[in-house]
Amino acid sequence: MIRKIDLVDTLVQQGQRKRLIEELRKKGITSELVLSAMNEIPRQWFFPRDFDQFVYRDAAFPIDHGQTISQPFTVAYQTQLSGVSAGDRVLEIGTGSGYQAAVLHKLGARVFSVEYILPILQQTSHLFQLIEYNISLFHGDGSLGLPNFAPYEVIIVTAGAPSVPETLIQQLKVGGRLIIPVGENREDQKMLRITKVAENQSKTEVFNDCKFVPLKGKLGWQ
Repeated sequence: MIRKIDLVDTLVQQGQRKRLIEELRKKGITSELVLSAMNEIPRQWFFPRDFDQFVYRDAAFPIDHGQTISQPFTVAYQTQLSGVSAGDRVLEIGTGSGYQAAVLHKLGARVFSVEYILPILQQTSHLFQLIEYNISLFHGDGSLGLPNFAPYEVIIVTAGAPSVPETLIQQLKVGGRLIIPVGENREDQKMLRITKVAENQSKTEVFNDCKFVPLKGKLGWQ
């Protein structure tokens, strides 16, 4: 069932959003472009109704089908690590609520997003139509990427993977970045940034510990 969405953005909500942005800045988010984009997006649009007290907390929150809307810090952190620029072709693996895709869109990227769970995709597609965000959504196995529209400057994975899918690296442009949480169990991961430095060569950087829902699909958790 498509959930009802209230597109009102009150002065109270705008004030809460500004306070959240200041909290993210204090926690180490330094990209003013990312912070500005997040300040422009009403986060309540991506939430189930009647949970107003949780919208602007810096915490993940459950949505339908065992998924979550990511913690704002995590969204900001992954976006900052990606170095996305206006005009970049960006592939997101795991559409979820659509909040991460909306941030990438607000930064001027051409966003392609793949969601494994069809009802979630349908809800988010409905939202993007209402708010007129031109984001290309696809139902399928995101662990395999989206080769028909490759190559990409950036690929962001919003679920924890057991290993790095080589197929995603193959879909990057040379110089492109893959941001992906990877761990040997479903509960704990490390955030990785993998840069494709040549056609058959990549560089891996390891960042913070993190926790994501498991990546579904052939190259995810079975």
